[in-house]
Amino acid sequence: MELEKKKLPIGIEMFRKIRTAGFYYVDKTGFIKELLTSWAEVNLITRPRRFGKSLNMNMLKTFFELGTDPALFEGLKISEEKGLCQTHMGQYPVISISLKDVEGLNFEDARDMLGSVINEEAMNFQELMDSPKLSEYEKKQFERLLLEDFEKTSSLTGSLRLLSNLLYKHYGKQPILLIDEYDVPLDKAYQNNYYPQMVSLIRSLFSQTLKTNHHLHFAVITGCLRIAKESIFTGLNNFKVRTISDADYGEHFGFTDTEVRDMLAYYEIEASYNAIKEWYDGYHFGQANVYCPWDVLNQCDKLRVSKDAPMEAYWENSSSNAIVKDIIEDSTASTRNQIEALISGDSIEKELRPELTYTDLDNENQDIRQTYLWSVLFATGYLTAIEKSDDGLYKLVIPNREVRGIYTDKIRSWFHTKVTGNSTVWNGFCNAVETGNVTEFQARFNEIMSESISIRDTFAKKEMKENFYHGMLLGLLQTKENWIVKSNQESGIGYTDILIEIPAGKIGCIIETKYAENGSFDQACAEAMRQIEDNDYISLLKQHGMQEIHSYGIACYKKTCKIMHKKAAG
Repeated sequence: MELEKKKLPIGIEMFRKIRTAGFYYVDKTGFIKELLTSWAEVNLITRPRRFGKSLNMNMLKTFFELGTDPALFEGLKISEEKGLCQTHMGQYPVISISLKDVEGLNFEDARDMLGSVINEEAMNFQELMDSPKLSEYEKKQFERLLLEDFEKTSSLTGSLRLLSNLLYKHYGKQPILLIDEYDVPLDKAYQNNYYPQMVSLIRSLFSQTLKTNHHLHFAVITGCLRIAKESIFTGLNNFKVRTISDADYGEHFGFTDTEVRDMLAYYEIEASYNAIKEWYDGYHFGQANVYCPWDVLNQCDKLRVSKDAPMEAYWENSSSNAIVKDIIEDSTASTRNQIEALISGDSIEKELRPELTYTDLDNENQDIRQTYLWSVLFATGYLTAIEKSDDGLYKLVIPNREVRGIYTDKIRSWFHTKVTGNSTVWNGFCNAVETGNVTEFQARFNEIMSESISIRDTFAKKEMKENFYHGMLLGLLQTKENWIVKSNQESGIGYTDILIEIPAGKIGCIIETKYAENGSFDQACAEAMRQIEDNDYISLLKQHGMQEIHSYGIACYKKTCKIMHKKAAG
């Protein structure tokens, strides 16, 4: 009898639960060894969202905390390091907090949320209240942590230092401090206009906790961005920073190709390897090439149920992707040219700033602001570096198909707003489509495309190029009130690119878009028109009572189009 397959740990960040409740685990315990052998008092590790930071931090907590169960690590890589396990496993009190929920519409609410996070962690050490090694005064200090008594900001910013000192005195062992998602409060503060106050609070908290704290063994801090030292790490000289540009820890965040192949083999879905690689691979962290684990886990879960499940975007939906929108809306002609290169599958070279502050994104100098925007896109996973030149320039690409889709979606949104905001151009465009005025339709669409971001004739797949223009046109047409606009609608013996019904005039339109390879407009238009006719796409419009039907074959190449037209009665 075949054994039941392990469950996939989607959204589970508790190492113990994964190891005890029958979940599939991709072994990242090599991170423990590398952390200990390249030891630093304070370790700052930055990675994009959904790349396993929180699970790795919980793994560290489980490994180091007093009284841990060694069986949790049996069969994993770290169990082979007998000396390290004997010296460090289960040997330390561990303070572990996540700042991912520290937010609010104002500073006071966010400050209170930070207090709640620290209070919740202090509750895990209530044995300190009965400790014979603590004085009554020290117990009263700890009681204030339990009661969330942070009336003064100084009591909040000194709370983690106090807790580490009390734990050291009680256990006689230096505690380890883990702080996950350290930059989330700063991001939320920037969005809600209390950034300077939050910077001051986090700076003071980190300074008191990490600077010359002799009672602390070491600390690990994770986040997406490397916030400038002058902003919140002032005076800290005892820490190592490991970003996605550094070789350290590269393969421990994200899945390697071998790990993905092993997972697909375990679930017997190896046939989907190429599609998964195209959609979710392509990130370069130091010298490691990795997939986004959030995507792989979610898609494998779908494929486990149905081997024909289509590829979907998961990482895209875990954030607002506002940074992509910002760089497109803030773009100059030069920037739009570079975005065109990226979405076409080409690379661009950029100087990047390793350290950031959120206020840099508001710099009045557009060149400086753009440099910081590119840097954030790189740090947060919207771009990846395939090479760094001797003069410090990074060769950047979009990592995979899913992320390319984020760019094209934001481009379409920006493009749509820009076009529909010009009533003269927009009304002329729609009127031409409705009346079959192909000369005006072509002229208006060319005028619109001249101001847009296009796709270049590079090594990107023809299908992707056609989808780009199809999506651009669809987004425009779907805005027209009282028009019924559908995409990939079954009609005749195939699926039309775009089908339009205009009930008021009983007018229907079929649009088939093609990419004109090397500017072969006539050939591409003819192919589109032949496809409309051969597959009898207009049959559905006839069934729906459309009395006048326009068929359009549209060929696009860079920022130019050509349109063929045929009119038929319903």
